Amino acid sequence: MASGCEGTKAVTMKVIVQIPCLNEQGTLPATLHDIPREIDGVDELEILVIDDGSMDRTIEVARQHGVDHIVRLNKTQGLAKAFTAGLEASLRLGADIIVNTDADNQYRGTDIPHLIEPVLKREADIVIGCRPIDDIEHFSWGKKMLQKVGSWVVSQLANLDVADVTSGFRAYSRDAALCINVLSDFTYTLETVIQAGKKDLSLICVSVGTNKVLRPSRLFSSTASYVKRSLGTMVRIYSMYEPLKVFSYLGGALCLAGVALCIRYLVFWFRGQGWGHVQSLILAAVLLMLGFQTLVTGLMADLTSANRRLIEDTLRRVRSLEITGETGTRRDSSEKCRS
Repeated sequence: MASGCEGTKAVTMKVIVQIPCLNEQGTLPATLHDIPREIDGVDELEILVIDDGSMDRTIEVARQHGVDHIVRLNKTQGLAKAFTAGLEASLRLGADIIVNTDADNQYRGTDIPHLIEPVLKREADIVIGCRPIDDIEHFSWGKKMLQKVGSWVVSQLANLDVADVTSGFRAYSRDAALCINVLSDFTYTLETVIQAGKKDLSLICVSVGTNKVLRPSRLFSSTASYVKRSLGTMVRIYSMYEPLKVFSYLGGALCLAGVALCIRYLVFWFRGQGWGHVQSLILAAVLLMLGFQTLVTGLMADLTSANRRLIEDTLRRVRSLEITGETGTRRDSSEKCRS
């Protein structure tokens, strides 16, 4: 009688900490020094620097401080593109968990074990390190309020509870990284939170500390510019995932305005003053037609959105197959033998 035996290959856990950089030769050493090289439950921990077309010695500094991998973009493409390039590279390098942090040493690298713990325990797909906004001294009262309002708005759009949506200190599971498709050229922070909510990814927040400010933020030139671009990103991404809602609200508002003008005209008509308010009737007709067209556009966009979801799912599968082919069999696969 044949006997069988089953052996299981040792499961390893690989974490890659990615750091998007643009002219960070002055702050990168402190950031790298703060990152732990050993974490309980993690077998391999590597550091990846994404150089977004730096004009200084960022790459040389990274090499001098023992960075494991460097991805170099030929020209500056923006934080969102650098972040995406880091995700792609980390997946190809076989990362099970990808941690993203900023090169300005804003976040405490010693909090990385705390950040990845929910992913290690399979309690979350994405973990965001939320800063103590009220306790950050260099944040003005206006900026603190803007952070809170912005986080509330994005949380409502994503149907999640995120206290600090602009935090770049995050941990992504391998599966979550495969699902993320960043389209914005500005920043990935808002977009990925909305995508997480719409793709039913489990997202939680953990409290993290911050370090002393080494340099001011260079992501935007002014608060007004940041708010403008952030609003544009939120509307664009939410419209991609909920087009019927967006167009229904807009079309409904136009139709209500048209109905209101119709009622106004009828009131004057019953009073015998209708000929003096024909303009209201014409405008009402225009608004009702625009409202109806907007609703129809929403239906068409909703059908397109369904197709886009199918394409995204196909893309995720293709990326997974490509990466598996490049890196070999997944480390958590089991080996079976029979004699």
